[in-house]
Amino acid sequence: MIDMSSVLSQKSLLRLMQLSSASLPVGGYSFSQGLEYAIDEGWLKTPADIREWLALAMQESLANVDLPILTRLLQAVEKNDTKNIEYWNATLLACRETSELTLTETAMGDALKRLLTNMDIPVIQCQQPLSFIAGFAIAAHYWNIPAETAKVGLLWSWLENQIAAATKLVPLGQTQAQALLIELGDKIDDIIELADKVNDSNIGSSLPGLAMASSWHETQYSRLFRS
Repeated sequence: MIDMSSVLSQKSLLRLMQLSSASLPVGGYSFSQGLEYAIDEGWLKTPADIREWLALAMQESLANVDLPILTRLLQAVEKNDTKNIEYWNATLLACRETSELTLTETAMGDALKRLLTNMDIPVIQCQQPLSFIAGFAIAAHYWNIPAETAKVGLLWSWLENQIAAATKLVPLGQTQAQALLIELGDKIDDIIELADKVNDSNIGSSLPGLAMASSWHETQYSRLFRS
């Protein structure tokens, strides 16, 4: 169990909350990452279905791609290692299996880059578009947020946005959404533990159902979320 109070100053804790907040103006709320299509097609009908979908994504995708790469980006940013920042930023983008998932990463990354620049936080220039996770790593380093707690913040940010999307798409009521946040939030420590065991050569994952839902979302007749 991570004891954040022992590793975070009050100022860093506030910045972690800000960076992980759904109100951070990076547009995370405008993407469903395949969830809208899965619900519209009836793949996910109940809170239990949503829980299983999100839990699988946390275990198979975030634990094998997002968090391990965040760890490596934090290390590279700390060393001002531009070569490795570009390498892991490019690796992350290559792991996004659809145009929609890539757009989610780059649009949020571009918005975060503009935000950090406007706050006079130096942002390393990459040859490829800056991913949201690379921007997250830059902000976390600048605000002295330790790596383990930065991972908590990234996971929480993703989870809150996904559950907010499910709430807008009807399967979840407000009370059910809060219960699901608590239930899946309690898995965060386990997901981080899994992520910390992933070595460089094993980074990557494939969730065919999520990838297909993300691809087909592009032609869905009516959409609340971007694709």
